[in-house]
Amino acid sequence: MMEEDSFSPEERAAIYRCIRERRDVRRNFLPDPVPPDVLARVLAAGHAAPSVGFLQPWNFIVIRESATKEALHAAFTRANAEAAAMFEGERAELYRSLKLEGLREAPLLLCVTCERERAGPVVLGRTHQSEMDIYSTVCAVQNIWLAARAENLGVGWVSILALADLHRILAIPDAIVPIALLCMGYVDHFAHKPDLERTGWRKRLALDDLVFEERFGEREKGAVSG
Repeated sequence: MMEEDSFSPEERAAIYRCIRERRDVRRNFLPDPVPPDVLARVLAAGHAAPSVGFLQPWNFIVIRESATKEALHAAFTRANAEAAAMFEGERAELYRSLKLEGLREAPLLLCVTCERERAGPVVLGRTHQSEMDIYSTVCAVQNIWLAARAENLGVGWVSILALADLHRILAIPDAIVPIALLCMGYVDHFAHKPDLERTGWRKRLALDDLVFEERFGEREKGAVSG
């Protein structure tokens, strides 16, 4: 490998730190606007994501107007009430206590969409797994999330909305699939643990329990973490 193609130990450490310290941010947004050059870098990171057949199926809708944010918040409120009713007892009480969006607080929102027919009906690499364009767009979301963290921006993915509401509010054509609605902005701090882990909703699983050798379910104990 050419030396210029290699990452230094410091560069590797920064990448792993960014991955480790990424958080799904729903609170503590500051009112400071995201500078255009910072947003451009973050969007460029999303556009650099891998995509099946080099399809690049994504579009990015940047949302700043308060009226649009309010409409999206109203859609979230309706969906969240429906979701809360699906849980019972202590789980329902805990669910209602969670902060699950920052749609009105974040200085900007970003909707990432997937244009499934951008390259026509037959796409290299999608011939047998038709969802690969969706997965490619999710890769763009992850790139955006990590780039935003490197820029000290908090990002939160708001998934508790009906897709029909996203189509209506953001004038997304029927053939385009909304993939992610993201809150984005500077925050006063990043939590040390994910909110859902901190509040006791879920614990992080042990990596060793998730890694198999050769066949699903077959593992060598301690093969990953030693």
